[in-house]
Parts: sequence; structure tokens; C-alpha cells
Amino acid sequence: MRTERKLSRLDRVFARLDREPERPAHIDVPRMSRHRVVLFSATLAFYTAIVWAIVVSSWLVRLDWQVMFFRPYQQWPQIHAFLDYYVVLGQRGPTAVMVAAWLGWRSWRQHTLRPLLTLGAALLLLNITVGAAKYGMGRLGPHYATVIGSNEMWRGGDIFPSGHTANAVVTWGILAYLASTPRARRWLSALSAVTSLGVGLTTVYLGTHWLSDVLLGWAAGLLILLALPWCEPLIARAETEILAVRDRRRGRRTTTAPVPAPVGTSPVGAPAVALAPHMARSEEVQAREPVGAARTSRAPAHMAPGPHTSRGERTPVTPAGSRRPPHSDRVPRGTAPARPLAGG
Repeated sequence: MRTERKLSRLDRVFARLDREPERPAHIDVPRMSRHRVVLFSATLAFYTAIVWAIVVSSWLVRLDWQVMFFRPYQQWPQIHAFLDYYVVLGQRGPTAVMVAAWLGWRSWRQHTLRPLLTLGAALLLLNITVGAAKYGMGRLGPHYATVIGSNEMWRGGDIFPSGHTANAVVTWGILAYLASTPRARRWLSALSAVTSLGVGLTTVYLGTHWLSDVLLGWAAGLLILLALPWCEPLIARAETEILAVRDRRRGRRTTTAPVPAPVGTSPVGAPAVALAPHMARSEEVQAREPVGAARTSRAPAHMAPGPHTSRGERTPVTPAGSRRPPHSDRVPRGTAPARPLAGG
């Protein structure tokens, strides 16, 4: 009885690495549903409430100062070295490179530019919105605070909201946003939430951000992820334009490439006779001449009439203008001189 071979885990990995023959039809593009609109509105209200609480120096500002005076990095110094590396998961450069490499492989495998274009749109929104809020409110960080108990707003800082936290939410959350199946989306959503939560608390531990900075960074990153479906039509249009430009360039390259003619072929309608290279070139030049042009009956220089003599039988000719006198006693090369008749 014939049984099928059971695939090992390595076989399944290589099967996943194979490129799909065409773009999968089951790719789900999220839309701005009513549920997502409600979540977006609630997150925006939370964002506005945090900003208002900091501006009016409410209890949230007092909590920021209490956490700062607690100095978590002094309470648990044994985890300081680990968290110095863990906070890199929120830095924009390294995380963007790692996620772009994964999404680039997905784009190549599925024959679509949507993963990379979605990541680019999310990072663009992140830089615009978070950067504008940082420099617009100008809050100073805990290490640069000047007045105890103040909100440190509009003093030339750039830490409100937390860029590490917002970047962790967007960069790792984009993997869940682009997941192909609901199960993968749930697992990736939980993983990105835990990662961004850890990055935000790590910045508070290191003393580089207030606690309210982290709260606003979470809200800012979540707003970008919830607003991405509004960008889907623009992403689809950009993908269509890029692929159209690529196809046009490929078509132009194939049409402009010269097709070499096989050696020894004759013109259309003539018998196939092997032609010498110089004769083929002369016929090509004659074919390019306009109709009605005056042609001379003189043969080309390289096809001069007359029998072809060998190099050794040609008579040497003294060039014009040469100062050397002609020698009458010279004989052509290849002929034996006449011997004098000896008397006797």
C-alpha cells in the first residue's frame, strides 16, 4: 500500500519560501468600518484629554513628577543593561529596516507592492503627526526639567509624545494590519501590543520620558494604524502607476533592442548564398540610399577590377614626395636575378 510522505518542518518552511505564481486573491484589504470609526474617535478623544491634562497641570503632571523622583533605574539596576538593548525595538531606523526586509520579501512573493507602500504611508504619517506635535508643544524631558511640579511645556523640548512608543506601535502593528488570516492578525496584534507597551515603560524606567509622554505615544501610534484604511485607495493607485511605469520601460527596452541578423543570410526573395562580410556591408549601404539617387558605375575601392595579385608579386612604388631616388637595379621580390653569362 502506497503512503504519502509526511512533510517535516523544514519542508514546510521551504514550501513557504517558494514564490507564488500570481498575486493571491484572498488578500484582505481592511476598510474603514463603523467599528473602526468608533475606535478612532475614542482614541482621538483620549489623545486630546491627555494633552489637555498636561496643559492645565492636572494630577497627571503630579504623577509624572512622582515617577521621576522614584527613579526606577536606581530601584532595579540589575535590568538596566537588558533594557538598554530592548529599547532599540522602538528606534525608527533599526525597526524600519527589519520590518521593510520582511515586507519586501512578501511583496516579491505575492507579486504586489502593497506591503511596502503601506509601510511607507504609515511611517510618513508617523513623521508628520508625531513630529509636528513634538515641536509644537516643546515639552522638556525629566533630565532637563527646570521647575519642580511644572508641565515643562513650550520650552524648546521634543519629547511629547514619546517617539519610541509611537514608532513601536506603528512599526510592529503594521505586521498585524497586513496579516493574511484572522488568526495571524490576532497573534500579531497581541505581540505588537506587548512590544510597544514594554518599549514605552522602558523609556520611563530609563528616565528619558514622562509617563504622560508614553500614554500620548500609544494613542498617536494607534491613531495612525486606525486611519490606514483611508489611505488604501491612494496606495492602490500608487501601486498601479508604479507597475505601469515598469511595464512601459520593459516594453521600450525590448522594442529598441536591435535584433542581430544571422551571418550569411541573403535578402528576402533571393537564394540563400553565403556572402562575404565586406560584400554584405556594401549591399547594406546601397539599400540605405534614397531612391533616385545618382549611383556611379565605378566599383568600390576594396572591390577593384582585375586579377588579384599576391603581395610578393606587386612592384614597389616610390611614394610621392620621397627624397629617396628610385633604384633601377632593384628587382621585384620573388623573382631571381639574371645570371651573367660566363665566357669560356
